[in-house]
Amino acid sequence: MSTVLPKYTILINTIATPLQLGLYCADRKISAVTIEGQTSESLLQAMEKWLDNYMVEKCIYVNGPGSYMAIKLTYLMLRTLEMVRGIPFFGISAFELNGGKPVKAMGNLYFTKEKETIMTKKFDEKVKQEFWLPDDLSALSLDRENRPHYILPAV
Repeated sequence: MSTVLPKYTILINTIATPLQLGLYCADRKISAVTIEGQTSESLLQAMEKWLDNYMVEKCIYVNGPGSYMAIKLTYLMLRTLEMVRGIPFFGISAFELNGGKPVKAMGNLYFTKEKETIMTKKFDEKVKQEFWLPDDLSALSLDRENRPHYILPAV
């Protein structure tokens, strides 16, 4: 009798501080970790345990808006993982993990989303950045075009 092994999904949010990673089985969160430090130094090391111990069928990452360097590094790592291990990856908007609130751009500029348009807006007061990993992935709108969404604010 053969046994079907469960398949897992990793959700990655590198624009949050600290970084957030969630492990999901059948779209339900089974584990989550937060990681202090830079994406370049921490992300792959944090994912290795899950990649080595679980049959990961896909990864999802925040592909914008937010920290360009974190998004770019995450994309490159996931693209390499896709080529080497055959694990596909998908993007989601940062607004899906913060309830649609403004996302820090630079200085006192924040990315905001009005209907389907993302723009930058200046705020006099600092906007608290709160992101969370959902308990269930089924409500997320996966972006089949997994490339980073760079929305550059006017300088």
